[in-house]
Amino acid sequence: MSVKIGNIDLGEFPLLLAPMEDVSDPPFRFVCKQSGVDMMYTEFISSEGLIRDAAKSRAKLDIFEYERPIGIQIFGSEIDHMREATEIATLANPDLMDINYGCPVKNVACRGAGASLLQDIDKMVKMTAAVVKATHLPVTVKTRLGWDDNTKNVEEVAERLQDVGIQALTIHGRTRAQLYKGQADWTLIREIKRNPRVKIPIFGNGDVDSIQKAADWRMEYEVDGIMIGRAAIGYPWIFREIRHFFNTGEILPGPSIEERVNVCRTHFEKSIDWKGPRVGIFEMRRHYANYFKGIPDFKTYRMQLVKEENIDTIHSILDEIAEKYQHIYPSGEMA
Repeated sequence: MSVKIGNIDLGEFPLLLAPMEDVSDPPFRFVCKQSGVDMMYTEFISSEGLIRDAAKSRAKLDIFEYERPIGIQIFGSEIDHMREATEIATLANPDLMDINYGCPVKNVACRGAGASLLQDIDKMVKMTAAVVKATHLPVTVKTRLGWDDNTKNVEEVAERLQDVGIQALTIHGRTRAQLYKGQADWTLIREIKRNPRVKIPIFGNGDVDSIQKAADWRMEYEVDGIMIGRAAIGYPWIFREIRHFFNTGEILPGPSIEERVNVCRTHFEKSIDWKGPRVGIFEMRRHYANYFKGIPDFKTYRMQLVKEENIDTIHSILDEIAEKYQHIYPSGEMA
């Protein structure tokens, strides 16, 4: 049965790309879309930044037709500012609006935004209601199990936010106190999915980094779909591999070295197109190690790539990588 958010039909058991700061930009989303992700989100955007018309925040509103369906995710600590930011973001014409109530990092959570709202459910509910009223688009939420092990209140969150109009909820299986440490616990996510009061789609997030885990957790935790974040960095193929397994029961071979180089090159070119040469080259450096993870004796090439500032030379290095390793890894055996 198809999963729907408002009028958005995501098909059976959708795979979502998580909004990740400094990662989920248009160049990265492009290569994930090519690998079959069902829905994506922008990097999270500060409501304060949108209201002040900050260039960095405004740039994150850039979305493209081929990315649809796509949601814009916003965060903030002031209800009025979140309402105003929602109105601004709606003008960018996304398919939905998403609220971040899950970010655990200090400069967000300690300023009353992100996961901090898990300590004040009444304010979270009022803020969510304001966002819902400020847009004609479906509104979704991403959050965590609770602030810490003693305050796992996400079941209350699910019920109350559904009551004020959200149309889907993504739950990361950790508390704010855990940050990204330890293992994600999806048992509470399953309890929410089983709650007869909760009618909206529930998506699970946290630690899905393999086909087997996606298949096992789909059955074990009964979620409507899975959101994948860190495992897609440098490996967008995870979406097509999971989908292929769901559809056929077969495991696809991993990407060949040629495909790794080609997708990395596409990501690089899109980065330059969107950000300009200087920023595009600089920000691409965080991705090289992930694209070629597992290749032996790669350190020399990685050092060249992260130091090089000339576009043509970077292309030449990528050509050399493809040439050197193509006979060793012709069809993805290293994956």
